[in-house]
Amino acid sequence: MTDQLKKFLFEDRTVRVQAVRLSETWRQAQEHHQYPPAVQRLLGELMAAATLLAANIKFEGSLVLQIQGSGPIALLVVECQSDLSLRATVKVRDGHEVPADGDLQSLLNADGQGRFIVLLDPRRKVPGQQTYQGIVPLEGDTVAQVLQHYMKASEQLDTRLWLQANGEHAGGLLVQRLPDHGGTAQGGNAAETMARATLLADTLKPDELVHTDTDTLIHRLYWEETLLTFEPANVRWHCTCTRERVSGMLRTLGEDEIKAILAEEGTVRVTCDFCGKPYEFDSVDCSGLFAPARPMPEQDPPTVH
Repeated sequence: MTDQLKKFLFEDRTVRVQAVRLSETWRQAQEHHQYPPAVQRLLGELMAAATLLAANIKFEGSLVLQIQGSGPIALLVVECQSDLSLRATVKVRDGHEVPADGDLQSLLNADGQGRFIVLLDPRRKVPGQQTYQGIVPLEGDTVAQVLQHYMKASEQLDTRLWLQANGEHAGGLLVQRLPDHGGTAQGGNAAETMARATLLADTLKPDELVHTDTDTLIHRLYWEETLLTFEPANVRWHCTCTRERVSGMLRTLGEDEIKAILAEEGTVRVTCDFCGKPYEFDSVDCSGLFAPARPMPEQDPPTVH
């Protein structure tokens, strides 16, 4: 079944609600990995968050959410394109155990030097346009709290997030106050609507985001409200790695380096940092990497009658 992000708007058009529950996308993200439970939880929550935020991007391009620190987990990265295609990666430090009950601060920010980074990268940049980069300290005990601190620090729209993930599903709910028009919210009291929407969302029970489908969840929370419903958007996993791209990377190492790896290992093995897919090149494959391109055969000139 295709994963979907669903959007709703309160009747007075001052507050948006978005919800996503990743199943197949989350399964594919883990297909070639064996993540510890704490990594599953953090990465799944970051994927759900990236999907919710990318759905509001007003340009064609990508949103990257990156958490880096000095604990057992060195790096968490999620990239979500404007078409809601996702890829993600985790870097765990060699020799470090990831405790099942570890939280974001203990796993990434033990020395207080952790950072949360947001990148907005338009696919088609106008002359002089740069990739936007925002960096803030890693404040908060959860991914949701870190993102809320970032939104507040960067003077973004008033936004609340609820995120959960386990081995099978990753889910998220976003409640966001829309900007006022001409200094006055249109069609109602935006502050009251935001407070009511947040109060109802705070009634979410533990694990409800991962165990309940989106339509049921929204009905449970807002059954007394009138919500405008928008067309759902499909979400999918998409890694850009291919055997051809890996071949190109191996060529940059040089023939001598590849021969040295073959002599020691017998084969050259490469694993994609994002999807974890393994690629293997034997001696014949490696010889082909550096074989000169064959010239196109000459063709006889056309016969003139």
